[in-house]
Amino acid sequence: MKRRRLWTGLAAATVVAAGAAVWAVLSQPATTSDSEAKSAARAASEAQTLLSAGLMQSQYQDFSGAATTFKRVVALDPRNKIAWYNLGVIAQRRGKKADARAAYDKALKIDPLFDSALFNEALLLKSSEPDRSIKLLKRVVAHNSKASTAYLHLGEALAKKGRDDEAQDAFGRAVAVDPKLLSLVPEPFQDSASPSPSTSQAGTTE
Repeated sequence: MKRRRLWTGLAAATVVAAGAAVWAVLSQPATTSDSEAKSAARAASEAQTLLSAGLMQSQYQDFSGAATTFKRVVALDPRNKIAWYNLGVIAQRRGKKADARAAYDKALKIDPLFDSALFNEALLLKSSEPDRSIKLLKRVVAHNSKASTAYLHLGEALAKKGRDDEAQDAFGRAVAVDPKLLSLVPEPFQDSASPSPSTSQAGTTE
């Protein structure tokens, strides 16, 4: 009987110990999550401060410094589309087309309707990948019917592909939004793109 009671006591102790271990393991994620949330909040705040600094550097044409700052932003916040977009702009200014495209693609994965990234990547690819450029420009104008400059570039790209009817429509839409763009329309399309009197005061550029 003594031996039986001893084993029963040991079994009970084991259950209690196991229960304590489970409780300790289950309580840990709540503490970790809270810590992670605070860390994420700090990172987001720091990223926003850096983003403002990078934009200021760009304004003062310190593009090298701005690029370094924007890289710090995306290291802290990989889903910061503004930082990725500006890295693309800086790379494009430097003639680093592959880097620019990669940065714009990052921005567009975060926000597929980011007009500025769509437009800049379309211009980047206008000569090398005209079909891709046309698709991007069509996405811009589908989302923003007032994007007159996008319509203008779309018309040029379509005209080079021999798609004159589509080009004529794009030029017409560009000029309808901003009549001042008529002088930039290729001569063969100018007559058809000329605004009517009722639209001569319409719109502004993108």
